[in-house]
Amino acid sequence: MPDFEKSKLHLVMFPWLAMGHITPFIHLSNELAKRGHKISFLLPKKALIQLGNNNLYPDLIKFHVVVVPQVEGLPPGAETASDIDITGKNPLAIAFDSMAEQVEVLLSDLKPDFVFYDFADWIPKLGTKIGFKTICYNVICASCLAIGIVPARKIPKDRPMTVEELMEPPKGYPSSTVVLRGQEARTLSFIAMDYGTTTFDVRITAAMKGCDAISIRTCQELEGPMCDYLSSQYGKPVILTGPVLPETPEGQLEEKWDKWLNQFEPKSVVYCAFGSQLILQKNQFQELVLGFEMTGLPFFIAVSKPAGANSIEEALPEGFEERIEGRGVVYGGWVQQTQILSHPSVGCFVSHCGFGSMWESLLSDSQIVLVPRLADQILNTRLLAEELKVAVEVERGDMGWFSKEDLCKAIKSVMDKDSEVGNLIKKNHSKWKETLVSPGYMDNYIDNFINSLYEL
Repeated sequence: MPDFEKSKLHLVMFPWLAMGHITPFIHLSNELAKRGHKISFLLPKKALIQLGNNNLYPDLIKFHVVVVPQVEGLPPGAETASDIDITGKNPLAIAFDSMAEQVEVLLSDLKPDFVFYDFADWIPKLGTKIGFKTICYNVICASCLAIGIVPARKIPKDRPMTVEELMEPPKGYPSSTVVLRGQEARTLSFIAMDYGTTTFDVRITAAMKGCDAISIRTCQELEGPMCDYLSSQYGKPVILTGPVLPETPEGQLEEKWDKWLNQFEPKSVVYCAFGSQLILQKNQFQELVLGFEMTGLPFFIAVSKPAGANSIEEALPEGFEERIEGRGVVYGGWVQQTQILSHPSVGCFVSHCGFGSMWESLLSDSQIVLVPRLADQILNTRLLAEELKVAVEVERGDMGWFSKEDLCKAIKSVMDKDSEVGNLIKKNHSKWKETLVSPGYMDNYIDNFINSLYEL
């Protein structure tokens, strides 16, 4: 066994070109650098400008800018998934793959011990050629990988999958309430979509088959059976990093939002955010804000402007701004989510349950209300609302969206002091948060993770 104190590792991080992937890779880099390991991080210039200040160990974490080439179908200057709409994913994947040559030159020069990647299924070949180990680091829940992207999931190559086929979990999938129901199964159809010169499922399966070890940003307590299933499906170790989130927010909340939130009673404000990539239709957006108005509670909504609208203000229902003046904010820009969630006035978090927001909600003291849209978000929601019973899922119709009445009902069910449901999920949430922030819990995961790297 090597002497962990002396033989520090040199690790390269190369995540998919999306903020929701780059950010967790930076969080993991900080934890590894905190223990003295050297990190070389490959990312585009725009992402560096936006996220570079998250580097807590600049002496050990060095950023290397990679150039995203212009390819057909990719808007000029686009470098990350934030610069495109959902239909632009394929050109971005083509551009990503065409970076292989410049990445190879960088890795030949850097000579790392390990390269961490997620979508770059061509990294293992470079590992064999240059001489480094590879870790396929997944920043989505183990349940989504286990239900969608395993060899046991047979995907027809000559036709789209039927809803019935998508609903059927793959052979050996652990018994669980973390499943897709009815028409929700359609959200899993992305696994068979084109992603560069191949399909998404082929790409991710190859990424996991080719690596020396699979790693997932989750913990055994939440998703142990799913992780064991993935290990058996791919025939290789699955090593967990734990949630890898800063326990306390870095930096102060912007003064104007701090001042606005300070007007309200403790735990009275409902905060809502759906991530930068979820663009609502105007009618969905209006249903959302009217649902918040109906609650009678103070609220802060941070969402992207709806499709086809020039601004948030233009898309608001008639008379809405006058009616909620002083009580509500609807904002279209970026906000400091962890700082808002830790503000004493915030008592409820309404989210799409992306994996990052899922962990942030668990680490907060807020009640949790979930409105998932995509397959991974629905599975995250089932984990929180049905397995752990720490959240409430908003009822949705067959079309996958909700009414203002259903949204209001879900929020009130957790915010009303006498609510049986609200009290139950608050109690369960408190227990889980206590586990996650208990002394040494997250550190133990990272320390064990590093030990696993040495063993490899």
